[in-house]
Amino acid sequence: MSDDAADPATEAFLAHRALLFTVAYEMLGSAADAEDVLQESWLRWAAVDPGQVRDQRAYLVRITTRQALNRLRAVKRRREAYVGSWLPEPLLTVPDVAEDAELAESVSMALMLVLETLSPAERAVFVLREVFDVGYGEIAAAVGKSPAAVRQIAHRARRHVDARRPSRPASSKEGRAVLESFRRAVETGDPQALLEVLAPDVVLMSDGGGVRHAALRPVTGAERVARMFAGGIGRLEGTLTTEPAVVNGGAALLVRLDGEIDGVLAVRVEDARITGLYYVRNPQKLSHIASETPLTLR
Repeated sequence: MSDDAADPATEAFLAHRALLFTVAYEMLGSAADAEDVLQESWLRWAAVDPGQVRDQRAYLVRITTRQALNRLRAVKRRREAYVGSWLPEPLLTVPDVAEDAELAESVSMALMLVLETLSPAERAVFVLREVFDVGYGEIAAAVGKSPAAVRQIAHRARRHVDARRPSRPASSKEGRAVLESFRRAVETGDPQALLEVLAPDVVLMSDGGGVRHAALRPVTGAERVARMFAGGIGRLEGTLTTEPAVVNGGAALLVRLDGEIDGVLAVRVEDARITGLYYVRNPQKLSHIASETPLTLR
């Protein structure tokens, strides 16, 4: 793609690449799959004369949606056989993403998990309509359904998500402050300090993918989660360190064991306490934390 920067098709694709990646990622929850979708979309776009396309952005979004929808149907089947809890692939994001409340919520671990409960068609329609504000006619062209059918799907998906959507998270400043308190408690292994920062009904989900040790089911309740962290740290053979980061637009820790990355721990903060913990340890999902990934809704 980068060999001919002066080519109009290449320039148009690169100009919208961050948007197309964000669309694909929000539909799939996987950066690796999103990158594959962009490659497939590029091959189809390269066969088109961009001069004949009236709205290049809309056309590119349509191509990307079609490819992502095809892949989503395939990965849905793979995830049914996934070992333990499945979590979205974490993305290291620029601090500006955290300040954009709409974008940060749309890529948050909590909302992405809600989107996993939708059918592929519902997810595509919801993402395009509710996140990217795409018109019903354009969505219909992208998903291969009539505008009337798309409206019905959008209504059904919105109702489904609203019933499960977590409350709006804390500001990025509050999230960082609570994360720092949690970080100190984890590094000292102080169970009481952990209890003070965890909400009573906090939920911990960990994703090892059958490759790394992780709880196979969500762990619920402050006392159980605190015991798990305090006990787990005590059994570690090595030196544990944590580094604050912005992951999926929210507060998170990069966790290292003897200097090597062990996983990414994203948190959800509400009312000055942590209500959700999402620990991704599967090494196949840690390739996008070495550098920041550009995301945009525009």
